[in-house]
Amino acid sequence: MQTNFSAEQLQDPAIQRSNEVLRSCVHCGFCTATCPTYQVLGDELDSPRGRIYLIKDMLEKERPADEKTVKHIDRCLSCLACMTTCPSGVHYMHLVDHAREYIEQTYKRPMFERMLRWTLAQILPYPNRFRLALFGAKLGRPFKRLMPDARLRAMLEMAPKTIPPVSRNDDPQVFAPEGRKRMRVALMTGCAQRALNTDINDATIRLLRRLGCEVVIAEGQGCCGALTHHMGKTEDSHKTAAKNIRAWWREMQGAGLDAVVINTSGCGTTVKDYGHMFRNEALAKEAKAVSEIAMDVSEVLMKLELPEGNKKPLKIAYHAACSLQHGQQIKTYPKDLLKRAGFEVVEPKDSHLCCGSAGTYNLMQPEISRQLKERKVTTLEAKSPDVIAAGNIGCMMQIGGGTTIPVVHTVELLDWATGGPEPRALSAELEVPKLR
Repeated sequence: MQTNFSAEQLQDPAIQRSNEVLRSCVHCGFCTATCPTYQVLGDELDSPRGRIYLIKDMLEKERPADEKTVKHIDRCLSCLACMTTCPSGVHYMHLVDHAREYIEQTYKRPMFERMLRWTLAQILPYPNRFRLALFGAKLGRPFKRLMPDARLRAMLEMAPKTIPPVSRNDDPQVFAPEGRKRMRVALMTGCAQRALNTDINDATIRLLRRLGCEVVIAEGQGCCGALTHHMGKTEDSHKTAAKNIRAWWREMQGAGLDAVVINTSGCGTTVKDYGHMFRNEALAKEAKAVSEIAMDVSEVLMKLELPEGNKKPLKIAYHAACSLQHGQQIKTYPKDLLKRAGFEVVEPKDSHLCCGSAGTYNLMQPEISRQLKERKVTTLEAKSPDVIAAGNIGCMMQIGGGTTIPVVHTVELLDWATGGPEPRALSAELEVPKLR
């Protein structure tokens, strides 16, 4: 694609990077075949190719974002299926992230929308605040039909039936390995996941220790910054990301780290991009070093060679989170691990398509999100599984809100298969077969 940025514009590192991305696009349209919003809405401007044209025009002309451009960029899930499909290697993620930052700087949203976005940015990245908000949403849920806006109703519906107790495993500490020490890793405990499901981190710690890892919960770590990053709130996202970088860098310079382990794939995609996000900042060296050792938990478990297990009477439908299969290009590891543990693994039709969660997307674009959820649940249920497994808390909450089939994290099943407790979601009344 031909671009017309001036030499002065190209002095801006963000414009320079967007120019590189734009020039790699040959506008072939392959991306439209795998774009969920294009499939739902049928509008070229709601496809990656259409959004690329809108972004190019906005950035080249240095004009403030307009309502039309904002509408179509806001509808993008950032599922990154287009990056998997693109034959030219267009790095759409960096381009749309830049566009969102530019929109945040140049466009004044309606008051109600500004308040909603501010509220989400002030609550979701902070586990204690989020937990309080969930209690409030749980109390308000019976009155959701009185809410005048679909986004407010979506926020009330987000509250789980049971809010889990606080886990002390998330506090700064070091867990010794069981047996011979093979790796020293830092576990990113996250933010929203700590309020929504404490079992995932607990299972991850047990499993890693069982396989010979010393597991560090680094002091000072917190939200990865993804939620605010995808809202275009760069200052907020970099502030929280910087805390993680400093926390893990201290461990790297101290006793050392073999990996930063992440069990929420949406966070993992962002942490692996820290090197790019901080490339022009004081923490550039540290950010690059952290991003280079950041690994999804499935990558670490493959390195540790999870032991083979006996065949188990449980059919698992594996949901591939977009941030894992497209953002990190990890496509087979979770399935390989589940099969290695002895489970029967099936995949739904169109497994490359998004479930509609996408960070705060299900709260800010509830109607499109609902359609994507219904389609994903239908394809998963068509496989008649006993359990649905996923590697991202957002997907788990989204899918779990549309089905009675238990939805658990992949690592919970692997922990169970290797000696850990049965995942809490597999309650007796659901008649899930026992492993032992």
